[in-house]
Amino acid sequence: MSGPLGIIAGAGDLPRRTAELARAAGREVVVLGVSGFADPDLVSAFGGQSFGIGETGRQIRFLKDAGCEDIVFAGVVQRPDFSQLTFDEEGLSLLPALKEAAGKGDDALLRVVLGAFSAAGLRIIGAEQAASALLAPSGVMGRHAPGEGDWRDIRRAAKAAEAIGALDIGQGAVSAGGIVLALEAQEGTDHMLARCAALPPAVRGQGGVLVKRPKPIQDARVDLPTIGEETVRRAAEGKLSGLAVLAGGALIVNRPATIALADQLGLFIYGFRPEEIV
Repeated sequence: MSGPLGIIAGAGDLPRRTAELARAAGREVVVLGVSGFADPDLVSAFGGQSFGIGETGRQIRFLKDAGCEDIVFAGVVQRPDFSQLTFDEEGLSLLPALKEAAGKGDDALLRVVLGAFSAAGLRIIGAEQAASALLAPSGVMGRHAPGEGDWRDIRRAAKAAEAIGALDIGQGAVSAGGIVLALEAQEGTDHMLARCAALPPAVRGQGGVLVKRPKPIQDARVDLPTIGEETVRRAAEGKLSGLAVLAGGALIVNRPATIALADQLGLFIYGFRPEEIV
């Protein structure tokens, strides 16, 4: 690796945490913010600049002028309304492919965007490559462990998440008492958990587990499932027993604080291996 690490930042805590960990490891960091999503304070703190979603050419030129060879996509960027975007010349050239991909799913859209940056000579790496402490380990994290009933829900939700992932719909599912209560789609994990919390007790039963895993079709360099303190809070509000993620296939933002909060609220966090959910 040479030159600064370019972080293309969307919303959420992941861009900041990635930038901080990469800098702490001795890597120079430049943050390119996606306008309307990235935290402006984060962008300025790392000597960056913000650009609109459709300004692909300006984004690429900024990163290359900064000396970046490696780039990371981190954070949430909601699916745009193409009719409301401003495009530069390079962005406009991608519009037909983006519109076609939009009907297939988020992963298809990402592949179009990644292709443009790769074609420009920028190397796309995963957030976990820039900051290995983000990657979820295997096994129990914290004081609490899943029980026998929880394992039934882990397996059920993991299979449901795999099924919707294959259709490029989402990465998460919630199961309680062996019944799938919710599947993640465009609304995201937090809203899915809010839906679970609003279910009548007779419907949702007791306990339950949130499972997040990558889509089988996705590019592992971007958009890995991510959990953090807010995910734990939402799970607790929904009276779930815990969270499970694919070990080595999910990111935990600020892992020590996230685990500490789960311990405090009585939830488990578990990193499962593929062979454990067969």
